[in-house]
Amino acid sequence: MVELLIVGCGPAGLTAGIYSARYGVECELLGKDYGLLGEAHQVENYPGFSSIGGLELAERMLSQLKGYGVQVRLGVEVLRIRREGGGFRAELAEGETLSSRAVIYAAGSRHRRLEIPGEAEFQGRGVSYCAVCDAPLYRGKTVVVIGGRNSAAQSALLLSQHASKVFIAYRGSKLRCDPILAERVEGNPRIEVLYEVTPVRFLGGKVLEAVEFKRETGESFQLKVDGVFVEIGTVPNVEPVKGLGVELDEDGRIRVKADMSTSVEGFFAAGNVTNGSNRLDQIVTAAAEGALAATSAYRYLRGEG
Repeated sequence: MVELLIVGCGPAGLTAGIYSARYGVECELLGKDYGLLGEAHQVENYPGFSSIGGLELAERMLSQLKGYGVQVRLGVEVLRIRREGGGFRAELAEGETLSSRAVIYAAGSRHRRLEIPGEAEFQGRGVSYCAVCDAPLYRGKTVVVIGGRNSAAQSALLLSQHASKVFIAYRGSKLRCDPILAERVEGNPRIEVLYEVTPVRFLGGKVLEAVEFKRETGESFQLKVDGVFVEIGTVPNVEPVKGLGVELDEDGRIRVKADMSTSVEGFFAAGNVTNGSNRLDQIVTAAAEGALAATSAYRYLRGEG
């Protein structure tokens, strides 16, 4: 048994590990990957870096954490966390179990799916959720990004460095991304925004060939493309903790107090999986929540909470 188990290797989990190590708490950190941070093309709003790739930022955080001697296990999936005595037991996909006195759950979120015909069929054959991963595959081709917030704008800008034509298809009448991103999109000759359109289905044979959209007027049309990048938000990864009885909000996120504690004693949460930080869902707020969670877990473990 370790004192503290940290689940998630994104900015919240990595920061929680750094702070826990500095507090002298015996902890172990594990997760499948770096989460959405590892997919970020360029991060331009994290203090100290005018521009840095998401993967590089994650690896720098990990290197700093390992410098404290903390055991970190990447590529590990937690299937379920349950109560055991006065602590917790985590069941891993590999069949292993880990016990701890307290938990910081920072498993982040995953890409939301459209749930329309053809989406599952063409995933990996024209439908993607990661421009950083797949943009080079579409050099000289035509693609469409579905969504209108920051992630959609950033994906379109990245794709414009490879594809010959990039569409952004958004159901609203105006992009809802940061103004600086909107300016870059509008000034990019390879990007065209289609407003007030909703995807209906994906079409093709062995690979994706077109997307059918519906306009606000009810009119349908088909857009011939080689690839689709879905950027319509995220879903919190809370399935492993539902059996704990931890309280969730109306959107399925873990409810946290100001100190990142939850409705379950000894169980703390941080990052995109929570309803904290005014739902800003930024790297800097995830890191801040990780620091707060580590501090609260330390106080709990030392009987000061």
